[in-house]
Amino acid sequence: MLYAAYQAHSDMLAAVRTFAGMAARSIGNTGTGMPGHGVVRNLTAAYELIARAGLTHHRPAFGISHITAGNREVEVREEAAHVTPFGTLLHFKKDMDTVQPRVLLVAPLSGHFATLLRGTVRTMLPEHDVYITDWHNMRDVPRAAGRFGFDEYVAHLIKFIEAMGEGAHVLAVCQPCVAVLEAVAVMAQNNNPAQPRSMTLMAGPIDTRVNPTKVNELANSKSIDWFEKNLIARVPFRYPGGLRQVYPGFVQLAAFMSMNIERHIKAHKELYDNIRQGEHEKAKITKDFYDEYFAVLDLSAEFYLETVQWVFQEHRLPLGTLEWQGEKVEPRAIRRTALLTVEGEKDDICAVGQTLAAHELCSSLRPYRKRHHMQAGVGHYGVFSGRRWESQIYPLVKNVILSSE
Repeated sequence: MLYAAYQAHSDMLAAVRTFAGMAARSIGNTGTGMPGHGVVRNLTAAYELIARAGLTHHRPAFGISHITAGNREVEVREEAAHVTPFGTLLHFKKDMDTVQPRVLLVAPLSGHFATLLRGTVRTMLPEHDVYITDWHNMRDVPRAAGRFGFDEYVAHLIKFIEAMGEGAHVLAVCQPCVAVLEAVAVMAQNNNPAQPRSMTLMAGPIDTRVNPTKVNELANSKSIDWFEKNLIARVPFRYPGGLRQVYPGFVQLAAFMSMNIERHIKAHKELYDNIRQGEHEKAKITKDFYDEYFAVLDLSAEFYLETVQWVFQEHRLPLGTLEWQGEKVEPRAIRRTALLTVEGEKDDICAVGQTLAAHELCSSLRPYRKRHHMQAGVGHYGVFSGRRWESQIYPLVKNVILSSE
């Protein structure tokens, strides 16, 4: 019923949004020369906000066609290096002969698309051969494709790293840090020749017992049965994944927005003023952010529930009880992969200390293969995007990768 109610509401408002968009364009193009054009500007801004008041369920474009490498412009094209029903190993292939370190960026599977890391990709591309986990929207994955739980997620990471070949590096952002550490540990335990040379874990919940945040407290405030009963829904028939059980992306978005609702209200008030006053550049910055933020994808029910239970409630990785395909996961087996952990001082999603916990788990790594960085003054998103990521964090990531080559 949850998904059906959302779909009915979305369908009902679709016509309203379409009319508002047409009205905003029509009035905006013809009304500024009319008497009382201040009123026209107000109407145009109001109509545009109404037209934007909806979610999308398709991945936005990365939009990276060229980058500057050295002193020349280089063409970039997206190629699928490996594809499954649940995700694509997407390669940002560049038109250049120089051999660069191969890096897999593991994007969060937490309600948004991999394009959330667009800025991370753009920063790394000039000096690295970049791949990314482009997870698919589960409402578009037929039930016949089977289950996609935590074990299957880890299996995908291992397969993607193997597809890239020996000598690659891996960088995880937020939620997948646990799965990446697990995947690298499993590869080490099995002496897999494709073990990555370095592993960078950024703002991830390795041990959520450390400095619990509101997110951690919410995960522990209810039983796993409550989460299954109240937050899991079936995809409507109209989509390829019809009747598949999912944790809907719109539910996750609502949860994220409720944590900072005043900030989002303020941002839309400012957007209204920017449109009304003709400040198009300022308006575009806000529009671009919310175009990405309001593009949501659904998670498989089993992956979501196992993540909540295994990572946030039972703390299986730090307590040494996590298994993969019946085999106990042993991070201490990691000996060849350098480790870098990064945290943000003001992170209210993954607090300081939660990612650092990976160092104690990787107890067999020599000290010179371990490094930790706490970035002052940044929150969760500032760890992997924005000015401080580009100027202070990225150079550390680059140095760890180069020193592991």
